Amino acid sequence: MNGLIDPMYSAVDHQFMGEALAEAQKALYLSNPNPRVGCVIVKRGQVIGRGFTQKVGSAHAEVQALANAKALGNDVAGSTIYVTLEPCNHTGRTPPCVDALIAAKPAVVFVAMSDPNPLVAGKGLERLKAAGITVHCGLMESEAQALNPGFISRMTRGLPWVRMKIAASLDGKTALPDGRSQWITGPLARADGHHWRAQACAIVTGVGTVKEDDPSLNVRDVQTERQPWRIIIDSKLETPPTAKILNSLNQAGVMIVCASLDSAEIAQKAKAFTERGIEVITMANSFGKVDLPKLFSYLAKEREMNEVHVEAGFKLNGSLLRENCVDELLLYYAPFLMGDGIGMANASPLNSLTDKKEWQVIDHSLFGPDLRIRLIKN
Repeated sequence: MNGLIDPMYSAVDHQFMGEALAEAQKALYLSNPNPRVGCVIVKRGQVIGRGFTQKVGSAHAEVQALANAKALGNDVAGSTIYVTLEPCNHTGRTPPCVDALIAAKPAVVFVAMSDPNPLVAGKGLERLKAAGITVHCGLMESEAQALNPGFISRMTRGLPWVRMKIAASLDGKTALPDGRSQWITGPLARADGHHWRAQACAIVTGVGTVKEDDPSLNVRDVQTERQPWRIIIDSKLETPPTAKILNSLNQAGVMIVCASLDSAEIAQKAKAFTERGIEVITMANSFGKVDLPKLFSYLAKEREMNEVHVEAGFKLNGSLLRENCVDELLLYYAPFLMGDGIGMANASPLNSLTDKKEWQVIDHSLFGPDLRIRLIKN
């Protein structure tokens, strides 16, 4: 409801679902590839238990909240439970949450959104109803959906939600003509960029950025227990063995995606990377480049990646946009004009303004002097 009160539900219901959403926010950096879910248990107008999804393989939000209530000596029977996503009814890495809820005997369960996972998709709600529990679904649905664009995308499209981050001057330049780009934006904007890195399952860049900037592409400016994968698009396997992005393999995996391993030289390079624990995969298109759409499909379906964060240069940005791989733009504008320099993306030129593909602004914020604009496809 985007902050509006849904007349189908009371103000109290909105208040407690808001608390459940606040719990879900705590899983923002933690729960991948599971969705970010929050739960609060209410009895006689008071919260008696609360929880959020833990790291993969650990407890989901509902089980956390039930355990919290028990630890506090509270009886959940007859309570009202608010949860931001339909409880799962299947056994995955953990037992079904719906079984735990039924055993606890609440009177009412409010669910923000149904689960887009085909294994659930309403079945969890039906199980609760069959057990005699009153179920309401749809309270603050849009807020719950906004927490999990990647999980929804992976379940409904078989693709991750791809977010492209670009820092630029007011005239759209991302680097000086010689490629230098540190630092266009200030420390507050850069810290916000790390907030978005921390949410992602993987950070994608191109070999050009690796060679020119030698970035680490890890999360440093926010606290997180989990580092995202780092993925380098490198058709000819030109990544320098000394690149910083290849360090700290104990914290997160590194994957290099190339077009082929046909030559003996490239095969030897791949072997050297693999022996260091760096994954090398091939995924070529008909032009001898990395097949970007196929890669993102692979990351969702085979690697369970929800959100992918792109920090790349002019060429790869252009390729991703041309091949329709980007769902969201995260643009940071610093308040100066660069003049001559490198642009945001090697995008295809328009023959007519009627050919333009428009993006919708969904958010804008200031971080010190720098303006951040978030846009999604229209």
